[in-house]
Amino acid sequence: MQSERVAYVNGDIVPESRATISIHDRGFLQGYSVFDTTRTFNHTIFKLDEHLERFYRSLKYARLEPNMDIAEMAHTTMEILRLNLPLIENTDDYWVTQRVSRGISGPDGEEPTIIIETVPLPFKARAKYYRDGMPVVIPSVRRTPPEVLSPRAKIQNYANLVQAEFEVRERNSDAWPILLDMNGNLSEGPGSNFFIVRDGAVITPREQFILAGISRSTTIELAQELGIETRQEDIDLYDAYTADESFVTSTSFCICPVNSINGSQIGGGEIPGPVTSRLLNAYSGLVGMDISGQYLAHL
Repeated sequence: MQSERVAYVNGDIVPESRATISIHDRGFLQGYSVFDTTRTFNHTIFKLDEHLERFYRSLKYARLEPNMDIAEMAHTTMEILRLNLPLIENTDDYWVTQRVSRGISGPDGEEPTIIIETVPLPFKARAKYYRDGMPVVIPSVRRTPPEVLSPRAKIQNYANLVQAEFEVRERNSDAWPILLDMNGNLSEGPGSNFFIVRDGAVITPREQFILAGISRSTTIELAQELGIETRQEDIDLYDAYTADESFVTSTSFCICPVNSINGSQIGGGEIPGPVTSRLLNAYSGLVGMDISGQYLAHL
């Protein structure tokens, strides 16, 4: 019986302990690669088509050719997931990720490196956010501006975001970083989008300055179905401090309530707030499981 997760690496399905890349891979040497990640709910993959469509847009922007069409990428992804699902409990789920790097340069050009993998979601480590809310801290590190590198492409080089994480953890080990853009407006955090609720309307930063997450777009769609006004506009620190509610969205969190920003309590302190609760319930209905309940069960 299979006792170790497997991964796809350049045409082969191998145990993770044997999933290696060359020291000359330009994804490693130059940090130049693209990825995308979805997750499972009750072991069923979520919006794979939408994630792969975004993945291939990122590849086109990065001028990386995977030599694998989107249909084959989807088929291989499902095969890796099928093989790895028996290794987790029924109450657990996976991140499911595709990666393409520039690979190795040779006399005939570059041969890309292609990896498909699954990783268990960190429910235990993050469960406290659904009980207590997520403390957000704004670091001094600014988000890479679109004039330098478009944040709309899911580039694997996270140096900018990791620097922000280091700074925030020195102030509060439980806090989540949300970076300002170069104009002083809130943008996004590592793998996560930011929202506020004001006067019943849901507001999130404009797409020019962020990676528009699939969970972000799902939340906007759910809000519209519920008759909740949604807007995409600049959000500065005044807007954040005076918001009625706040939350982040991401592949793993889906929707996670924020309790404070830079130590300033958001709204009346209710976790989650009424609008956030409606959206989280709608998201749970969409995926067929209690999202916050899955996290809280791991406390």
